[in-house]
Amino acid sequence: MRGPLAGRVPVGAYGALGRGPRPGHRSGPRALAALIRLRAPDALDPATAAAERLRAAAGPAAAGGTAVAGGIAHPRRGLAELADSWYEALSAARAASAEPRLGPVADWSAIGPYRLLTTLPRSPGAPPDPAVRALLTPPNTELARTAEVFLDRAGQASRAAAELGIHRQTLYYRLARVQQLTGLDLNDGEARLLLHMALKAARLWAGPPDEYTAGGS
Repeated sequence: MRGPLAGRVPVGAYGALGRGPRPGHRSGPRALAALIRLRAPDALDPATAAAERLRAAAGPAAAGGTAVAGGIAHPRRGLAELADSWYEALSAARAASAEPRLGPVADWSAIGPYRLLTTLPRSPGAPPDPAVRALLTPPNTELARTAEVFLDRAGQASRAAAELGIHRQTLYYRLARVQQLTGLDLNDGEARLLLHMALKAARLWAGPPDEYTAGGS
């Protein structure tokens, strides 16, 4: 697996790339990509460096505060699966843009549920899932974060409370409010899954509809 042709990996940058929408295209995040040759499939330093260069070339964050994020696909031999690799790099960059703890450059293999969520179609202007609609209103932002952290920590109250910096009783009170607002029973596995994915999807789709452009090397 070693040698100059051990693998190639696309890297991408996603966010406020360019100076504005192209004529005839809606405004929204754009994407750039580069194809990087690796000497070994597990030696991703050249890909990480290339993603950082793409981010730097894209310039600072957008006026609205949207930072440019980078993504790295799974290494592959040859070009037969180039389309899949491009999709993975873009998905990883989108995940890093939505979830700062993954970025500023994210590896597709490490983005967890966003590997699934980025495959789902999004209709422009579509409202969030009813399960989270009430949680995403400004008065309930703290409850939404509480629910997401609790679910990220596999429902372990002590870990969630420690991360949030609150007492466990405060956590239980907030979770009870979450159940009242959503109508979901957090003791039910499927209800937890629905709430968790709906919160992640809302984070992923919080920006405007996407516009993609690509370049290769």
